[in-house]
Amino acid sequence: MTDPNTSFLSIIDFGSIYDELNFTYNDTEFIPNPETQPCNSFSIPDTVMVLVSVFYVLIFLLAIPGNLVVGLVIGLSKQSLPPSDLYLLHLAIADLLLAVTLPFWATSVTKGWVFGGAMCKIITILQELSFYSSILFLTCISMDRYMVIVRAMEARRANRQQLSWGVCASVWAVGVLLSLPGLFTSSFPSPNSSRTVCAEQYNPNSADMWRLGTRILRHTLGFLIPLAIMLPCYGVTVQRLLHIRGGFQRQRAMRVIVLVVVAFLLCWTPYHIAMMADTFLRSKIVPYRCPARMAVDQAMLATQSLGLLHSCVNPVLYAFVGEKFRSRLQQLLRKTGVLQRTSVSRTSRSSLSSEITSTFM
Repeated sequence: MTDPNTSFLSIIDFGSIYDELNFTYNDTEFIPNPETQPCNSFSIPDTVMVLVSVFYVLIFLLAIPGNLVVGLVIGLSKQSLPPSDLYLLHLAIADLLLAVTLPFWATSVTKGWVFGGAMCKIITILQELSFYSSILFLTCISMDRYMVIVRAMEARRANRQQLSWGVCASVWAVGVLLSLPGLFTSSFPSPNSSRTVCAEQYNPNSADMWRLGTRILRHTLGFLIPLAIMLPCYGVTVQRLLHIRGGFQRQRAMRVIVLVVVAFLLCWTPYHIAMMADTFLRSKIVPYRCPARMAVDQAMLATQSLGLLHSCVNPVLYAFVGEKFRSRLQQLLRKTGVLQRTSVSRTSRSSLSSEITSTFM
């Protein structure tokens, strides 16, 4: 006797049911929402990656000797260093720290990060430390020049030399604190390629909060506040120089100020604009669009290289264009026998002109 359930199942045509299900599924048109689709990974041509790597190496080769010469000329001076020279010395040290990290990044651009997790954190922290400290020392230089030229009497009464050492210590302490988020970086396989990358790796639950916090610090303390101090200081200083007699020295000093401000703006403004756009996209402040995401990624790659170039410009603007620095360099070269001794004529200057010369030239 056959089982009634078995007889019932045997008369059902399951094939037709499957066909109907397949037909229903295939007939249903699925239209993806472009707003929720992931963006294609930002792929850089190998030629561009090689050019970026070569550019990093070129900056390294220019920044190391330039900042070393500045550090040696100022550091080997037997006289007590005035605040302007002390800030220049520490600025050269900060730029040297940045230059030291460039060969690591140049290698990672073409081959991926091959130096391990510990070096990833160390190099990132050094880069962040040099970034913040160099910009803060640039701000200190602008404030010192303002004090010497505009507030000359107050600058003479104040104990600027001891104060400058405290300022330098404070700048390095602030730089160390602001570089601590580098501890969140680590080396891990890239999801878009077979290479290992060295990048931020936050807890997914708090990644947006940490990234937004570090970006706000970078934008404010690393650009907006220094710029808000430098522009008024140099602006008032130029205005003061316009009312000082001594044409050549005054024009030279104003030319140095203009070059300093223009170099700072050209090197760092594009980078911070690109990073602000990236912050707005990540924080959903502006609508997330794939074309905008791709454009911001490309802009950050280009403008970061431009910002790194500033470490090569600093020695030229702040030291080599100065008459006082070139005189010290010549004396050092004569002591080492590189240059022969020649007579140097000295001309008398007024007290304010001497301040301008020692500060800007």
